[in-house]
Amino acid sequence: MSQPIPCPGSAEPATAAYHRPVATAAAHVEFGVLLRHWRRVRGKSQLDLANDALTTPRYVSFVETGRSQPSRQMIVRLARALDVPLRERNDLLLAAGYAPLYAAGTLDGPELDRVRAALWSMLSQHEPFPAVVMDRAWNVLQANDGAQRLFGELLAPDPLPEPANVLDLMIEPGPVRDAVLDWESVVPELLDRCRREAVGSILDAATAQRLERLRSRPDVARLIDRAPVASPGVPVIDIGFAFGAERLRFFSVVSTIGTPIDITAQELRLEAFFPSDAPTREAWTGGTR
Repeated sequence: MSQPIPCPGSAEPATAAYHRPVATAAAHVEFGVLLRHWRRVRGKSQLDLANDALTTPRYVSFVETGRSQPSRQMIVRLARALDVPLRERNDLLLAAGYAPLYAAGTLDGPELDRVRAALWSMLSQHEPFPAVVMDRAWNVLQANDGAQRLFGELLAPDPLPEPANVLDLMIEPGPVRDAVLDWESVVPELLDRCRREAVGSILDAATAQRLERLRSRPDVARLIDRAPVASPGVPVIDIGFAFGAERLRFFSVVSTIGTPIDITAQELRLEAFFPSDAPTREAWTGGTR
């Protein structure tokens, strides 16, 4: 049965390519600044955006310069055309003077009953292998017994931290990092994966700040500089752990909620770990632990 691990919310970027302006009360101009930012992030011209949002380049230009005030419906159309994450769509609405449209429920709240039930079902069905549910900042929200067993023994005698952040556990000095096999090759891939899997391909502020802090560590910076450019030639990246006298190797599959209309639901990810080889499967399922 999965066990909850408390975790806070999240928030966005450290590099110029990912930084987004902060919404203010200057509705017309501020909305135009935000819209232009998202259009540039997505690499779309005004013509491209107009075609995708079923409007005209002239109208897009007027909105970006503050000469026209978009309706709420038009803001939603523009945001969809730009694949803006739900949390940031609320920012666009607020910048234009409208109330937020998208709710942010809690994972233990009644509004996410069906989502929570589905996640718990997947966590339970993946036993005895580890599986966790994370938010957009890589904080662990739920962990099945397999994950509790893995991280519990790696951290023993200390308990899992609250919140348990996967990036910090894997990269910061500590017992989990010490147990990671081939840590020097895993870290660059993990940092790259963090950007690839960001909601809407845009890092939130908390995760971007955490990445900047981790990347600025001298030991991590050296690894990034030496990271190979060529593809490893394998379909998945293994993560290995020294687990007592055993050496365990897993690869993971990440699942997200399809077509969510709730911010929290959109930002959830379930990561399920599978044994990469027969010795790992046998050691994990045949042990007496």
